[in-house]
Amino acid sequence: MQIPGLGVVTKDDGLGWYISDEVRIEAFGGQACRVCVEGYAGDHDKDAFHEAIANLLSADERVLSAASPSVFAYYEDVRPYLSPSDLANLNIATPADVWSHVQFGSEVIVSRRGNGDRCVYVSIECNCDWEREHGLLIVLRGGRWITKVGPYDGHLTNSDAYGRSEYEDIVYVRI
Repeated sequence: MQIPGLGVVTKDDGLGWYISDEVRIEAFGGQACRVCVEGYAGDHDKDAFHEAIANLLSADERVLSAASPSVFAYYEDVRPYLSPSDLANLNIATPADVWSHVQFGSEVIVSRRGNGDRCVYVSIECNCDWEREHGLLIVLRGGRWITKVGPYDGHLTNSDAYGRSEYEDIVYVRI
């Protein structure tokens, strides 16, 4: 099967996802990632997937820059729990500094949100130097702009994660 923007994809029979060969994602520092497309075969609006993939592949580092304050807030919330030795290895003084402590994952997941706005979202699980256990989840609505960051929890929005509709447009919920 072919998916526009990705070319020929392979079906993972266990998950039912379609998986691309590696593609470079400029928004993630040029990281080579496989794109995993969940729920595509049975979806009524495949063009929404195509648009999200095209948006992701055409995005640049400005996407990350816009989310720097939210990722920095996540770091600040975790910082009091870090050991002195962990803190000694971190040089994070400003929001722009967080990205040198993030390692982007090798798979990007494109999926439709099951409730709420039912938009197509793109998510990537990352490692980060300040939270080794829970990492960093970055989610982009429509592959265009970051709408959620924080520890990996598998949710596409904070509204879904916390079951609170008023969190719909909040990128990071302070702990």
